[in-house]
Amino acid sequence: MGGTALSHDRYDRIYEALMEPVPVRKCNMAKELWSEWQVGHLTTGDDNSQPFPVSIPGRPSSPKLVPPRQVPRRNLGTSEGRSAFVHAVAHIEFNAINLALDAAYRFRQMPIIFVGDWLRVAADEATHFQLLDERLKSMGNQYGDFPAHNGLWEMACKTNHDPLLRMALVPRVLEARGLDVTPGMIERLNAVGDTKTTAILDVILREEVEHVRIGSYWYVTLCHARGLDPESTFRELWHKYTPGHVRGPFNHEARLAAGFSHSELSCLEASQREYE
Repeated sequence: MGGTALSHDRYDRIYEALMEPVPVRKCNMAKELWSEWQVGHLTTGDDNSQPFPVSIPGRPSSPKLVPPRQVPRRNLGTSEGRSAFVHAVAHIEFNAINLALDAAYRFRQMPIIFVGDWLRVAADEATHFQLLDERLKSMGNQYGDFPAHNGLWEMACKTNHDPLLRMALVPRVLEARGLDVTPGMIERLNAVGDTKTTAILDVILREEVEHVRIGSYWYVTLCHARGLDPESTFRELWHKYTPGHVRGPFNHEARLAAGFSHSELSCLEASQREYE
């Protein structure tokens, strides 16, 4: 789709980027959308039109998608294990581009600044993917060389009817896990001397805090608009949609900066103990 003429309608433009299968083109399109948004060139769009359903977004034929338990465990003490790890994070970031574009495209009942927020996130995720893709190539591999799973996009499909669910369960559950696990990964990679990868992860961790914060902001905004208590509602959604998947330790500092409350973190800790 990268060679077709572009429409001036913002939703057509976002949809085209969402459905673009070639990673380098998708990244460039995501960055162009954010740049154009910043200078006011994506101001037209039919907010009353209906978005297309997207069961499968644009993505290359590789990597092979398998159930999460079939993704091989990665030994960071070996060069192949480190390549597989970088590939896994690159796959997360590639999915995150699609998730951000889909949020901007799909939820047209939201205020217009919602679109800008998620186009900004999509551009950041594109940069993250490119950094990891270049690192992977320097290690003798490329995106698609290792199997991966489709958990992030599956959650997008489950929440495509309600922006409150999407904001609660994608940024605040799935993406927030990165805030918890990345510091430990950085420590382990530093221990084996892979400072090039840790430098990339430092950038990603810092920017992902802001991405989760954006999700938290819109989640709380939607709760208040519907007369719902954000903390009790999140607790209910967490238990309903992610039973048995609560894992710590939690990065309290990062999660607080990303819009979680102290009481929410206490509930997460308590939920973890329930499943131990």
